Amino acid sequence: MNDNTRYDIITIGAGHAGCEAALAGARMGCKVMMTAINIDRIAHMPCNPSIGGIGKGQLVREVDALGGEMGRNIDATLVQIKTLNGSKGPAVQALRAQADKRQYSRLMKAKILAEPKIGLRQGEVVAIERAGEEELQVRTADGATFTAKCVIVATGTFLKGEMVIGEIKRPGGRAGESASSFVSGALQRLGLELGRFQSATPPRIWAGSIDATRMIAQPGDVGPLAFSFAGAGRRGRRQKDCYLTYTNKKTHKVIADNLHLSPIKSGSVSAKGPRYCPSIDRKVINFPDRDRHPVFVEPEGWENEELYLQGLTTSMPITVQEKIIRSVEGLEQARIMRPGYAVAYDFVLPHQLKNTLESNAVPGLFAAGQINGTSGYEEAAAQGLIAGINAALKCLGKEPLIVERSQAYIGVLIDDLVTKEIDEPYRMFTSRAEYRLVLRSDNADIRLTPIGHRLGLISDGQMEKTRKKRRGTDECLAKLKATSVRTLDLPGIAVVVAASPAVLKAIDLLRRPEVTIDTLAKIARLGKITKESRHQAEIETKYEGYIKRQLDQIAAQKRLEGVRLPSVDYARIEALSMEARQKLARIKPQSLGQAARIAGVTPADISILMVAIRSKTPAGGEN
Repeated sequence: MNDNTRYDIITIGAGHAGCEAALAGARMGCKVMMTAINIDRIAHMPCNPSIGGIGKGQLVREVDALGGEMGRNIDATLVQIKTLNGSKGPAVQALRAQADKRQYSRLMKAKILAEPKIGLRQGEVVAIERAGEEELQVRTADGATFTAKCVIVATGTFLKGEMVIGEIKRPGGRAGESASSFVSGALQRLGLELGRFQSATPPRIWAGSIDATRMIAQPGDVGPLAFSFAGAGRRGRRQKDCYLTYTNKKTHKVIADNLHLSPIKSGSVSAKGPRYCPSIDRKVINFPDRDRHPVFVEPEGWENEELYLQGLTTSMPITVQEKIIRSVEGLEQARIMRPGYAVAYDFVLPHQLKNTLESNAVPGLFAAGQINGTSGYEEAAAQGLIAGINAALKCLGKEPLIVERSQAYIGVLIDDLVTKEIDEPYRMFTSRAEYRLVLRSDNADIRLTPIGHRLGLISDGQMEKTRKKRRGTDECLAKLKATSVRTLDLPGIAVVVAASPAVLKAIDLLRRPEVTIDTLAKIARLGKITKESRHQAEIETKYEGYIKRQLDQIAAQKRLEGVRLPSVDYARIEALSMEARQKLARIKPQSLGQAARIAGVTPADISILMVAIRSKTPAGGEN
């Protein structure tokens, strides 16, 4: 077999997961083939033209800290950026940027083509088969065959994809693209169990047909914001406004009068959809007493004349979509350029995967992105990066990377997927991370950049920048601890601290909610310390008690994570509850900590497992 058909890694799909997987594999030294049904739609954004958000923004920064591409790509192609939850605590603050979706796709394709170890090929994959004990073979519809040590399936919503508008159904993975008709069968023949989900998207309208004066402008932030730790954001950069308007009683009447035409009522779409991004028809059904729902009118690029109507997701007939849109203030003359639609697709039940995203049943086969039952570009990119890293490590004969939930939102995402039963498309939220005060957006580089550097995905220069940030934080804390401050010398807060001692350490003052690091900057002589390091010091000081409590919880959890579960015949441990035996046998947790997070496994079951492992009873194997 010649060099043009044999690779280390093959990625199937060129969305956000496929791109991160291919780039990570190639940058770690592996020869990669990337296949896609349409190579002109690399890293395309078929739904919301944005990156980031609450929980999602944390994922993007973690992808960047590990050496992924999404953060840098959106920084270079955004049309608006802002900090969400800016008035709340640092644990729930996150960046969100509107993208120029065409520029984003073009730039990502350019980065793929610039990697000498990546080969890009258009074609539909029709077969994935074992090729001996240590290789897999991929065949495309045009008859080409490729062999690799690892295959990463990152097919998004394309597996037996079926698009729905009203009563009209047709095959398709997303607007303008055909479905992947054969990969589902290939995965089932390899022994994987599949489920079916659905997603949907709102109509796009012509920007020249709205009346922005009747809506509320939503500008971006003027500060220098950026997702990537490698570059600084630009202050005063040109941005586009988004706009806010609302549905009304007239809108809801149009929907109510036509609910019989909605696919969710008629049964045209029966697969489970995302709970946290419901269609407007679902909102009207579920919230009959609500007078209005928000609609965010969002640009899709600098030169793109289409606007995305966040909040008006629907797959009702086009004539009804038009009536819905034109009932909304500011959209009375709106002209649809692309109708909204739903897409149903197959996915792999993710409990069949390891925390590395490799299949339990098929060595060398990985899955990443919406094929694992997730929703969102950010969740896909995070999975793609981890799958690409672990596929490369496998090819290189090295130990896999397992990101723990105490280390990163990425760890929370993957652990939830492989441990919990996914009955709807999974979406990341800060509330899913029990250690979210430790896993902040601002410290993702300190947490994860050393790992990316060790893998060869982070440059020496970027690693030194991260070390400098940590050294600056420690220096700032030391100065605050060493500096004494006369409380009367602090203008504007003297009344608040009037009952305090005449002299306090600066760090004790900083613990007060009304005192900021900027207030103490001159007094403690922090001039040479960077703004980033000061910000870290302020957070660590103000939330010291809470952070310590979470670190103690993490240490306790790590003791459970350190108890590895060998190959276990759970059916023979009669003291376990029947539900626990069934769930443990199905999910096959890799550690006692992971077993404890499975729904239906009780603390009593965990105690029984610990005894079984330590006594080498029918659990079998060693601790």
